[in-house]
Amino acid sequence: MSRRLDNATARRLLLHLYGLSTPPRRRIDAGGLEALIERIGFVQVDSIATVARAHQMILFARNDTYRPALLTRLLERDRTLFEGWTHDASLIPTRLYPYWRTRMVREKPRIVARWRQWQRAPFEAQVAHVLAHVESRGPTMARDLAPDVPRGGQGWWDWHPGKTALEFLWRTGSLAVTGRVNFQKVYDLTERVLPSSALKEEVEDAALTDWACRSAFERMGFATPAEIAGFWDCIDAKDAAAWCTGRDGLLPCEVEGAQGDRARRFLMSEALADRLGDLPEPPARLRVLSPFDPLIRDRRRLAHVFGFDYRIEVFVPEAQRRYGYYVFPLLEGARLIGRIDMKRDGKAGILRVARLWLEPKVRWSGGREAALESELARIARFAGCDAVHVAPGALEADGIA
Repeated sequence: MSRRLDNATARRLLLHLYGLSTPPRRRIDAGGLEALIERIGFVQVDSIATVARAHQMILFARNDTYRPALLTRLLERDRTLFEGWTHDASLIPTRLYPYWRTRMVREKPRIVARWRQWQRAPFEAQVAHVLAHVESRGPTMARDLAPDVPRGGQGWWDWHPGKTALEFLWRTGSLAVTGRVNFQKVYDLTERVLPSSALKEEVEDAALTDWACRSAFERMGFATPAEIAGFWDCIDAKDAAAWCTGRDGLLPCEVEGAQGDRARRFLMSEALADRLGDLPEPPARLRVLSPFDPLIRDRRRLAHVFGFDYRIEVFVPEAQRRYGYYVFPLLEGARLIGRIDMKRDGKAGILRVARLWLEPKVRWSGGREAALESELARIARFAGCDAVHVAPGALEADGIA
């Protein structure tokens, strides 16, 4: 029997599963942070830091008592998180590492083929040289190898061969990221970084597929087979479709669109469908989200459920941008009400707001202005700024009534 989710229920469900329904001022400790990341699956890492790094913004949006030192502890001391690859570099619970080992074995031939396409000379000697360097000298950064590794051609993204070899060894499991210095990765042998318990367990391909599908459903609520495959990005869509076919405990569902428009068809678990009446209401306050937030990541689902059309315009030529280089979505309760262009001025210690846009039918009011001021003050403190400066006319931009 098919279930139908009205739009309000679908929004509450996604906000709950993505960790955005818990009161954000409840104090969080290391165990709570680890549980939060486990709940949402992983936290994407990105190099752009117009205000703070993406992973820091993702976690702060869910708990404003969070501080980066807590995440560093889990990554570099407790080792209950590791840095791996989903669809991009991400922070992942270490207990899941056995699945990543299976994935890396599965993907190694493809990575080798890509390497051979990019490199203009045999790369085996480069890889062996770099691995021997790390084995003998310990934690290594790419800059440690720049003058040391014989050049054999152009590497990934114009990296020098040493950096390319480090990335190859990381992506295929010989090395792990032991930490970062000024956001630059520090690599070491995997067995010297991760606990032995994470390295002993073997996972078969069938078990990887079963885990990837089940765990994705737990975190997404409802999804198509292609969306399930894309969550961890460690299995093919055809494998996810085969897993879903005739699966006990799954049922078809229709999810109403944001404007009451035509429902989209998904699958969801029967157990979850029976708990839809117990979903909490999300906090009413206004929050800034990272462009890489789990709620924002799947643009098609976002547009259907929240009616929010979002695009990161970092790689769009400036003259063609609709909004800006790096614009943050604004969440108010269960609605995405707009977006804001802001940047941290580290030298001046100021969070500078360039412009604000509201979504259609969202009215500007004194209450919303006060809520935005409060959120910007929280963001400023988190980013190490002493003040917030709103550019003249910023609140008279397109969409402001």
